[in-house]
Amino acid sequence: MSDILTLRDAEIGGFYSVKKIHGLGPVKRRIMDMGVTKNTPLYVRKVAPLGDPVQITIRNYELSLRKEDAGMIEVVPIEPEEAESLKIKKI
Repeated sequence: MSDILTLRDAEIGGFYSVKKIHGLGPVKRRIMDMGVTKNTPLYVRKVAPLGDPVQITIRNYELSLRKEDAGMIEVVPIEPEEAESLKIKKI
């Protein structure tokens, strides 16, 4: 089992921080253009029944990502208190 946790595998209701974005060229650029950048905190709101898409709150807006794109985003869990201090809200 791998130690790497991706947004695709993150738990619903969890707070995370972006550690790294995998992928190349235009795909990585598109993810970054949507506001998903290193050290950005986020909240996993919900996941569709078949896992696609994943809905997150990041930078005070809602973002839905395809399962494939979510698998390229490596995350680490953060404490809810830390997320609240960064003004991430459960909507």
